[in-house]
Amino acid sequence: MNNTIKFSVDNKNSAKRLDVFLTEKLKKFTRSYLKKIIENNQVKLNNKITTSSSTKIKFNDQISIKLIERNNLNIVPKKIKLDIKYEDKDILVVNKPKGMVVHPGSGNYENTLVNALLFKYQNNLSNINGSLRPGIVHRIDKETSGLLVVAKNNFAHAYLGAQFSKHNIKRKYLCLAWGVIRPLKGKIITLITRDKKNRQLMTVGDINGKKAITNYKTIKVFNIKDIPKISLIECELETGRTHQIRVHLKYKGTSLLGDKQYGKKNIKYKKVNNKFLNHLDNLTGQALHAKTLDFIHPSTKKLMSFNSDLPESFKKILNLLNNLSS
Repeated sequence: MNNTIKFSVDNKNSAKRLDVFLTEKLKKFTRSYLKKIIENNQVKLNNKITTSSSTKIKFNDQISIKLIERNNLNIVPKKIKLDIKYEDKDILVVNKPKGMVVHPGSGNYENTLVNALLFKYQNNLSNINGSLRPGIVHRIDKETSGLLVVAKNNFAHAYLGAQFSKHNIKRKYLCLAWGVIRPLKGKIITLITRDKKNRQLMTVGDINGKKAITNYKTIKVFNIKDIPKISLIECELETGRTHQIRVHLKYKGTSLLGDKQYGKKNIKYKKVNNKFLNHLDNLTGQALHAKTLDFIHPSTKKLMSFNSDLPESFKKILNLLNNLSS
């Protein structure tokens, strides 16, 4: 399936490299993938094919890009139970479980949220992001649970996408982190870029990267005998970079309980509370949940606010910490 998208260059983007411009406009695709698209004669600059990703674009240049799906696999609809919090003709809000990937890729083409959406909604989903990501406006990590808004048509998708771009959508996450962040409340502003040593991870960049802003506040610090200090933290995102909360917490010197990618390797215990350890072992993935989601509805223009319950493994360990600290 081909999906042609057109852009007109404004003053602000004049003199940028073609691949940089397209990466900023098409955030769902990596720069390396877009370079391949350019090199494969799929990009036109002022109606002429260009194969140079380093071409400097100018004001009023017209760019069209033909996004050929990276594979022609038919994504198979699959009957997977969905926890739908809200639905109408334009959108639906789903509470994604921990362990579910949002869209197909990296060898997983069967058990994603997209497979479940296709089974239930067939062709009644937006196609702005191509056939691999129907309806998908934004993502959360595989091992992060919580709320996502899905677009049923392209008008809704574009309207929601604009709110994300302008950072008008409110997203609050709850997490459990080792230790205590100082100060207890604040704003983290950094650049986030791909880690040079491990391309599957992200890291804070000094010069390169995209601006990332996380507002956080410590709700409670658990100071319990035989257990290292643990903080319950609320994070509100102003931007939505890959692994943003996890990268920012690492930058602040801590990590989430259960985070095997960004987590501390050696948490030091003097004595260990066995009940706590059992719950920790049952916490597959990081203790991070997208709890609330607020946005303006594409058609009614009314504020929509959603709240979701914590997943069971997160709830159990939080209840245990509350009981032990009381």
